[in-house]
Amino acid sequence: MSLFSIILLVTTLNLSPDSLISSSSDTLELPLFFDEALAALDTTECTSDTLITELPDSVYKARLQALPFVIEVPYNEVVRRYILRYVKHSPRQLASLQRKAEYYFPIFEDILGKHGLPFELCYLPVIESALNPQARSHMGAVGLWQFMPATGKKYGLEVNSLIDERMDPVRSTEAACRFLKALYGIFGDWNLVIAAYNCGPGNVNKAIHRAGGKRDFWSIYPFLPKETRGYLPIFIAASYAMNYADVHGICPAADLRYPVTDTIVTTERQHLKQIAANLDITIEELRRLNPQYARDIIPGGKEYALCLPVAISGSYIDQQDTILAYQAKELIHNRRAEIDLMQKTGLNGGYSVNGVTYYKIKEGDTLGGIAAKFHVSVKRLKAFNGLTSDFIRAGKTLKIPNV
Repeated sequence: MSLFSIILLVTTLNLSPDSLISSSSDTLELPLFFDEALAALDTTECTSDTLITELPDSVYKARLQALPFVIEVPYNEVVRRYILRYVKHSPRQLASLQRKAEYYFPIFEDILGKHGLPFELCYLPVIESALNPQARSHMGAVGLWQFMPATGKKYGLEVNSLIDERMDPVRSTEAACRFLKALYGIFGDWNLVIAAYNCGPGNVNKAIHRAGGKRDFWSIYPFLPKETRGYLPIFIAASYAMNYADVHGICPAADLRYPVTDTIVTTERQHLKQIAANLDITIEELRRLNPQYARDIIPGGKEYALCLPVAISGSYIDQQDTILAYQAKELIHNRRAEIDLMQKTGLNGGYSVNGVTYYKIKEGDTLGGIAAKFHVSVKRLKAFNGLTSDFIRAGKTLKIPNV
């Protein structure tokens, strides 16, 4: 589970759904998750004076039921309070989330549609990562869909020092779809799938067993881990907030200016600085479009995706040779392929490193004696080491010229 989900959920009280629905709004403490997890999204310039905060329950219920969803999104008091957490207490962050969704939701919907999954699963990364592909939890979950390393690798993501495909919007969404399909194959119920996405299928199965075999989220609710009980209500609230922000008087955030992009497949090892230096794009923009390359290096050796604005994708293809050659020695080819280990050359006590022989002076050694050991003249030995006298000191190292 992601850090954002933990921050979001841990303060939900350990109550049954019915008692939550009937409890007073003064007794249920709502988590202040936006202050920490979503602060970076507060970029809107909206100063609307027409913000609509609270509405009758019948309105929220009717609007949720009107959403064109396959997944059930029922309404209750818990859902209402999380709706208010978005539309009443965090309208600026919600406005920014809506703007980010303009870029990410078409990516999600395209891949969800290809896998035959409900489009409303787009709202999972809203609550998992606040639509931040570089979101990272203290537990090690990363990316829009907050995959742990092992789960990401299990579903086909490459995770190493150079690349972390958990941060790749396309690749991570593909992996999330495979994971969600696997969970649906186990439970056959999207509410349970969403719960299992948060706490794992094992915990959901335990809750089903403790609930006497009932396979409904609200029936197993008291038996789920505490942090998971609010996960589905938050998903429902996010779905409401993202769809109905405008009727609450929430203005759009400032335009994030995501360009129209094209994806180029490359097998060449290259540095993002090589691309930025030769095309009309900054390294910061390249990083924003390609967050999976953790050290700005596309590893090469097999097919990797490079996301570029459409306006310069043709230039990249035309100038690829120039781009790959630019500062290649410094940026790409600066790694040693092989290192010679120190090897003893023989009974004379010398050692060879990278083709050069060395000798560590011992007590009692003389320059003449060392020269004789290695069959070189004293004059040549002194010149090779820059010595101006025959004096040598134990512990120092001499380079031995080749015979």
